[in-house]
Amino acid sequence: MLMPPALIRRAYTACRYGQLHYRDAGPRDGARPAVVLLHQNPSSGYEYEALMAALASDRRVIAFDTPGYGMSDAPPAPPGMAGYAAAFSDGLDALEAEGLLDGPVNLYGFHTGTLLSAELAILRPDRVRSVAMTGIPMYPAEQAAARLRDAVDYSAPDEDGTVILGLLKNLYGYVVGNRDPGVPLDKALRNFADKARVLHRFTWAYQGVWAWEFARLSLITQPVLVLQSHEDLLENAREASKLLRQPTWRELPTLDRDIFDIAPELIADELRAWYDRD
Repeated sequence: MLMPPALIRRAYTACRYGQLHYRDAGPRDGARPAVVLLHQNPSSGYEYEALMAALASDRRVIAFDTPGYGMSDAPPAPPGMAGYAAAFSDGLDALEAEGLLDGPVNLYGFHTGTLLSAELAILRPDRVRSVAMTGIPMYPAEQAAARLRDAVDYSAPDEDGTVILGLLKNLYGYVVGNRDPGVPLDKALRNFADKARVLHRFTWAYQGVWAWEFARLSLITQPVLVLQSHEDLLENAREASKLLRQPTWRELPTLDRDIFDIAPELIADELRAWYDRD
């Protein structure tokens, strides 16, 4: 049974960049390790609310807002994937110091969140028990370099709004106009609003994505599940998974995009089976 939205708590903890916003659901004294969700760019933990409701019936679930996105304070400049992961590491330690978290956690990352999960797992093998990922954005070197140049050189917002209005038009087309038919218009509009709030620095995380060395996937010592829908990044993720030390590949051929709006219970069941396998 899905939890009422009111049972998804919202709060702040501390990290090196200031306040780190997070959503929190499920029992705080459960026998199972907590699950930490890291979102795609330029979203926030909001994209995970339906998944949280489905997964938190028997375990603690925490969804951080990446610094500079959602309601988390921004760093002074783009910190790269390692810098974002260090902030999440701070957040885990701060929650433990506050008596709100205990023991190792399981991670799940989507798109940009796959690299954030990778860096956090590498940085904190003492705090990360296992990892699950969907949509590892590994492109050929030339394509990644071109995307990095575009992200670094992207036009700054201007006084007449040309840049931001252009971004909003493209974002609306992708999030609302091209959504899965199963996503209600009201939910699509909420997804659009969540992403639109940070368009003045939407390239920050992308700079970290396209500059990231994907060979670092081999530094993850924990078991990793690649839970992959048949989306645009299917083959990218398949190739990237070959770099992992302990990969488990699991395809979801009935799903494409908008998976947390379309099939949160299915995703939750897959994650639950992975985290509880031993």
